[in-house]
Amino acid sequence: MAGKLQSLLPPILLAVAGLSGLLLLCVPTRDVREPPALKYGIVLDAGSSHTSMFVYKWPADKENDTGIVGQHSSCDVQGGGISSYADNPSAAGQSLVECMEQALRDVPKDRHSSTPLYLGATAGMRLLNLTSPEAASSVLAAVTRTLSQYPFDFRGARILSGQDEGVFGWVTANYLLENFIKFGWVGRWFRPRKGTLGAMDLGGASTQITFETTSPAEDPANEVHLRLYGQYYSVYTHSFLCYGRDQVLQRLLASALQTYHFHPCWPRGYSTQVLLREIYQSPCTMAQRPPNFNSSARIRLSGTSNPALCRDLVSGLFNFSSCPFSRCSFNGVFQPPVTGNFIAFSAFYYIVDFLRTVMGLPVGTLQQLEAATVTLCNQTWTELQALGPRQESRLASYCAGAVFVQQLLSLGYRFDERAYSGVLFQKKAADTAVGWALGYMLNLTNLIPADRPGLRKGTHFNSWVALLLLFSVLLVAALVLLLRQVRSAKSPGAI
Repeated sequence: MAGKLQSLLPPILLAVAGLSGLLLLCVPTRDVREPPALKYGIVLDAGSSHTSMFVYKWPADKENDTGIVGQHSSCDVQGGGISSYADNPSAAGQSLVECMEQALRDVPKDRHSSTPLYLGATAGMRLLNLTSPEAASSVLAAVTRTLSQYPFDFRGARILSGQDEGVFGWVTANYLLENFIKFGWVGRWFRPRKGTLGAMDLGGASTQITFETTSPAEDPANEVHLRLYGQYYSVYTHSFLCYGRDQVLQRLLASALQTYHFHPCWPRGYSTQVLLREIYQSPCTMAQRPPNFNSSARIRLSGTSNPALCRDLVSGLFNFSSCPFSRCSFNGVFQPPVTGNFIAFSAFYYIVDFLRTVMGLPVGTLQQLEAATVTLCNQTWTELQALGPRQESRLASYCAGAVFVQQLLSLGYRFDERAYSGVLFQKKAADTAVGWALGYMLNLTNLIPADRPGLRKGTHFNSWVALLLLFSVLLVAALVLLLRQVRSAKSPGAI
């Protein structure tokens, strides 16, 4: 009987396969786009304290006028930010060479000439441009000479405005979290119904707050209109120059010298010598500069671990005395009420993460955040060294940074407990560092034309579904027929 089954199976399967082949020939076809070649773009983020290089890639076709951009690689430039080379501009260009050599390896050689290369400088260069426009121009000229020597399509080095920095950071965060567009399991792009996240960035020399708003801004300087993936967005943004972490610490140091002759935010048991020239050379401390002082003088300053005096020192950074609009944040700057959830990154993340992980303190509410800063600011230098031995270079400044963050959020930006509960302190989103560079690249892809993709013959998706269903039906029918033959063979009356 086994021989009889074997003789029945091939004809049935051959019939099913033959019929499926005939059906496939009858299925209508269409031109299907083959995946286009990848394009690449390079952005150098020249911040106040350091420079980072990001290499991005995206398919040459585009989704509703914005490229689908992802990070390909990155490189941290050794040394300080390019603004630190004001006295030696050529060294600013030379500092970029190591990372640019990496870019030559990371981008395929046949794509070098078509890969756009940009350098954007942020608050550090904005400050240098205020104090010495000639020095700022020399630094930009030096990095331009260096970058022009590479086979990429260099598009220029420029100083970004604070508005650019804030908006592009907001675009980056929402793009990585797929709030603009998402690739569905059915193989199509769609726009999620969830809203956008607000973005808060705390850099070295400035801080930015950006969020989507439905009401028009009372100050047009704080309103930006964007078009991404065919959708329009109205965004509030403001950048506070001199309110970045490093400049805030310098301003507090200048105030501590003049007001207390000790530093209430530094831990007790910690002392160091400070060079007056380093304190007062920034335009952010210009208003605190004594009329006559010895710039080469060094003064020893000690910490006292005094949370109350530290809070008073930090509160002096904010001016709430006047507001020419219906409502303001601080320093007379218009700001509508914060709405929706937020992501806080850069130094916001590092400071809050120190409270959570190193200090082991809860920071889920504003009340907890304030209590955590008091606990931190009560620590002695010996206690802090025991808690964070690997962070000694920054340990003494964490108290001042934490108090500043707490006051900036609660008093400056007017977050209440409900709004604060929607703030996420994150270093990355979707395994990519959050910052303005990716948002900048996303915007620039609107200027890059799409390649003409190759075409091949393919079958409509609906036709494939129908064909698979029909094949399944034929296969089931063949199996049923086979089972009937088997039963007939087993019956006593079978011949």
